[in-house]
Amino acid sequence: MAKEKSDKSVIGWREWASLPDLGIPAIKMKIDTGARTSALHAFKVETFIEAGKGRVRFSVHPLQRRRDIEITSVADIVEERIVSDSGGHREKRIVISTPIQLGDKKWNVELTLTDRDTMRFRALLGRTAMEGSLIVDPEKSYLTGKAIRHEYIKSLKREKK
Repeated sequence: MAKEKSDKSVIGWREWASLPDLGIPAIKMKIDTGARTSALHAFKVETFIEAGKGRVRFSVHPLQRRRDIEITSVADIVEERIVSDSGGHREKRIVISTPIQLGDKKWNVELTLTDRDTMRFRALLGRTAMEGSLIVDPEKSYLTGKAIRHEYIKSLKREKK
């Protein structure tokens, strides 16, 4: 395989990310080159109109196995789209656009909102969101570090005091 110089960042098959505009300081994402679209676990999904724009309010449990941590977010609706999941089931999903922070990189991604409660990861980063900027090393994990997660856990402990 030929190697070429690239400005692309290398990431592992799972990484900690932040979705700052949604108020989500840390969420573990599966980096999935087999998935075209990215997805975010959402429940209590409620659409509404505000100032003539379609918006959505939804809640997220950003940390697996931590139902005590619930973040409610609001975002503009980009569109509604039919998406096929890994099992081939087709589902109509709301699509939002939001900045993502992964290591030292920050860019906008489109996320579909869906119930991922039974999945291992609360979020999935699909190949459309990675195009042109990331390379995935499937043998590695958390190449961008765990600092986001550690800071989030520290803040939760401070809140409990």
